[in-house]
Amino acid sequence: MLKVGLTGGIGSGKSAVARRLVERGAVLVDADQISREVVAPGTDGLTEVVAAFSARVLDADGALDRAALADLVFTDEAARRRLEAIVHRRVRARTAELIAAAAPDAVVVNDVPLLAEVGLAPTYHVVVVVQTALATRLQRLTRDRGMSRADAERRIAGQADDASRAAVADVLLSNDGTLAQLHAAVDALWDDRLVPYEENVRHRRAVRAQRVTLTEPDPTWPQQYARLAARIRHAIAPAELRIDHIGSTAVPELAAKDVIDIQLGVPSLAEADGPLAQRLADAGFPRMPGDWWDTPRPAGTGRWEKRLHGSADPARPVHLHLRVTGSLGWRYALLMRDHLRADPDRRAAYLMLKRELAASAPDSGTYATAKDPWFDEEHLRAEEWAARTGWRP
Repeated sequence: MLKVGLTGGIGSGKSAVARRLVERGAVLVDADQISREVVAPGTDGLTEVVAAFSARVLDADGALDRAALADLVFTDEAARRRLEAIVHRRVRARTAELIAAAAPDAVVVNDVPLLAEVGLAPTYHVVVVVQTALATRLQRLTRDRGMSRADAERRIAGQADDASRAAVADVLLSNDGTLAQLHAAVDALWDDRLVPYEENVRHRRAVRAQRVTLTEPDPTWPQQYARLAARIRHAIAPAELRIDHIGSTAVPELAAKDVIDIQLGVPSLAEADGPLAQRLADAGFPRMPGDWWDTPRPAGTGRWEKRLHGSADPARPVHLHLRVTGSLGWRYALLMRDHLRADPDRRAAYLMLKRELAASAPDSGTYATAKDPWFDEEHLRAEEWAARTGWRP
């Protein structure tokens, strides 16, 4: 099963995206609809809302007057938090029930207006954010929902801004064009990413590039790492293990393969081989089995002792290295990253080597092995730098 979080600001057209995904075969879990169900007449949710805000939030038929309630909470932060405490736990419980009832091979889309605001992004395999220009959103709200411009502006201001939503987005869908253009973007997302992603998660299959292609430094690599790390933390909770961004994408101004390298420190490799591996696979980070890093190494090569997981997401390759915290390999990965971050001349030398090898040895395995002699020598310089500066991992 693939869990997709879908969000966007009011008036962005998120519902149009949800409808198209359902047409393509997704199972929709609509948080807004559930939020209505949990405070419907006769529910304990409505009883608790009335106890908190009085009967003035009821209409003539005894149902919740959502407009009256909105007028109360949008101008009162404490009141909004009281309402969220009542409603959100019920919505989460019902959402969990509906997701659990979906088929094992389903793509479940959870439409959550306040996904960014309530910190739900790490609970999904992928987060899709619908982004639309403010002027377009205001026009839709006044034209299609009958809001005054002042009310529309107030509702928009009460939600996360575009930057906050973009920070949690694995996919940004622009909805400033026609409906046909939006449908085409959703269809491409479905065919090229969501369907193969679900299959990869179900079959515990990691994405792995066979050839090396260097890309220029991407300023979003640290933000992409942060989203992935948050997903990993959620998957391994309540364990509190150290997670670090390592490798070339963690070094500013360095061209690299577009693969995010992440190091997860574990107490032992036995623990890495236990339930932790299953939890990571469920979260979209399956183990890459049967390769040289699983093979016992001779004494003195302890830096290679690890378990390697990848990403099931076809659009975001990841190498997730599980190493014992404090081991040679764990320290080495952090030392070389920080050494290259600190020394622009050595960074330039490494970049030159990378470009030469990518041209002459583009096969992934050959490329990695060909860098070993350079790193063996550079490691000595890094240790000298660490001793000189007092570096600690």
